[in-house]
Amino acid sequence: MPTEGKFFDLFNQHAELAVKCAKEMVSLMTNFDDLEIRVHAIEAVEKEADKVTHNAIELLHKTFITPLDRDDIHQLITRMDDILDLLEDAAQTISLYDIKAITPEAKRLAELCLACAEKVQAAVGLLSNMDNSRQILAICQEIDRLESDADHVMRAAMSKLFRDEPDVRTLIKLKAIYEILETVTDRCEDVANIIEGIIVENA
Repeated sequence: MPTEGKFFDLFNQHAELAVKCAKEMVSLMTNFDDLEIRVHAIEAVEKEADKVTHNAIELLHKTFITPLDRDDIHQLITRMDDILDLLEDAAQTISLYDIKAITPEAKRLAELCLACAEKVQAAVGLLSNMDNSRQILAICQEIDRLESDADHVMRAAMSKLFRDEPDVRTLIKLKAIYEILETVTDRCEDVANIIEGIIVENA
């Protein structure tokens, strides 16, 4: 039978890829000259993460006794995958919309995506041992706080956009990018909520 620990290895691999992807997004925002290289790098990481998700779900079907509730494992890996899907979506949108310059607000949202992904990685890394439950819950609260920060940045960014941006097409493009990046932090919060549920069930 497959070993139980393999699930936690897969969670950790996936969380590591989410951080890698978010770092690429911050780099994209920082150095806009390398846009296509960064977009391709993000797409490559997302494909790698898809394989990890597939492996986790395949393992779930093959494993008779799982270390966590089967639904929790499925939800956790699929919600984690959503984070990378959205980061890829943001990168492709920036490329396809032919954005000429990135705003400080978009860069700040990308930084918050990275901070959230790093916290998800930290929480997932502790999940194999329920003795870490207090520490894990504290990290989940941090993710909630970061998601709230992203909400505030997004609202301020939208307000500034509608107030100051004279070009309607630019406004529509930037609005779409802000929304995707903010949704990344929402998905990180979803992961935190699933982890909190796992702790309540198993601690």
